[in-house]
Amino acid sequence: MGDPGPSRASPENAFAADLFEALPARYDRLAERLSFHQNRKWRAELVRHAARFQPQTILDVATGTAGVAIALAQSTDAHIIGVDISEPMLERGRERVRNAGLDNRIRLQAARAEELPFPDGYFDAVTFTYLLRYVADPASTIAELARVLRSGGGMASLDFYLPPNPAWRAAWRAYTRLLLPVGGYVLGGRAWAGVGRFLGPNIEEFYRRWPLDRIFEAWRTAGMVDDDHHLMSFGGGLVMWGRKHHA
Repeated sequence: MGDPGPSRASPENAFAADLFEALPARYDRLAERLSFHQNRKWRAELVRHAARFQPQTILDVATGTAGVAIALAQSTDAHIIGVDISEPMLERGRERVRNAGLDNRIRLQAARAEELPFPDGYFDAVTFTYLLRYVADPASTIAELARVLRSGGGMASLDFYLPPNPAWRAAWRAYTRLLLPVGGYVLGGRAWAGVGRFLGPNIEEFYRRWPLDRIFEAWRTAGMVDDDHHLMSFGGGLVMWGRKHHA
């Protein structure tokens, strides 16, 4: 199987790596505070759908500081591989895994979602979080994630979304454009302020190009069936799930 690490990084990959380089030390605490502790609820929903497949092997893509990987290990008996393109995030993740006493079940390594270093059908479940906005071709990335999933296995994802209700969307826009950059700066300094300024426009631009119907179509084209989704926190979060069709 090997561990070649990231190769042929796209501009989107490089941007994401640079964006998160300065964040790992306080990432988990500030992500919860700046999301009003909604991120934890979204993660629990993602884990719940992955755990339904009773997986023994899980790939967690864009694992970051391993928050999802740790939650998966606590909710299943699976052995988990987490991959990410950011080595600083992975280093913080390895520290968290060791502190949780889970280093015998969770292994973290560098890899690109678009080019995974694993055989076809290797995993019982695949999860990914906050990923598709940072890849050049979301459809081909979804196909690559499905490639390493066994027939009948489950896939689940988590990302931000746009509240469909106009009033909530207006409140979301005000928060992401005004309060999030200020709060990020106050709590985390310039790096977090930069993320705060970037996040709202990036989410809106992504869903203009990739509305939910188009994402579902990419899942189906990749061989996923029984796909469904749940909007969380008035539509601020999106959890999707499905299973790979039996060959």
